[in-house]
Amino acid sequence: MVFVPTFFFVSVTPGMCMTLALSLGMTVGVRRALWMMLGELAGVGLVACLAVLGVATLMLQYPQLFLLLKYGGGLYLAWLGIQLWRSRGKLALSPVDAGPRHIPVATLISQGFVTAIANPKGWAFFIALLPPFINNQAPLAGQLLTLVSIILTLEFICLLLYASGGRTLSRVLQQKGKVRLMNRIAGSLMLGVALWLALG
Repeated sequence: MVFVPTFFFVSVTPGMCMTLALSLGMTVGVRRALWMMLGELAGVGLVACLAVLGVATLMLQYPQLFLLLKYGGGLYLAWLGIQLWRSRGKLALSPVDAGPRHIPVATLISQGFVTAIANPKGWAFFIALLPPFINNQAPLAGQLLTLVSIILTLEFICLLLYASGGRTLSRVLQQKGKVRLMNRIAGSLMLGVALWLALG
């Protein structure tokens, strides 16, 4: 009864992954953003398992292990954000445009995965919040499977909420002829996540 609201609050709070979902919901739509969510959920599941197993402590003590993932993922998101800003009023999510809609599936999956595992805040949350719910007297595997399943379900619901919100916002802006504004909002969100990855 305590676990579900605790982790729902952690998931629904705006962060790098939710901001990325919002931005992709605006630019590529909810259906395409599902691929990013797949990668993100794999990353969150990995981080949760490692937090329980104690590997996360090592990762936090040696932050240089994050650098390659953080800066690589951040540079790619920054590039996407700049492309949206430079659209100059063109519909960046147009099917005939070689813009963000044509991000390969593998790239969307890897971007979600990198964003999830390169987030030190996520590691810290799991280290602080997950172990207290583990019963040392009971087998670990079953507990871990149950808890991680709940976490991933909550995370997926929140990602869908953010991506759907981004898609709704993009439709409103398109109807009002604010395509350039929509592109710049989405671009700014991606640049924000890039900076978050680089400086977090």
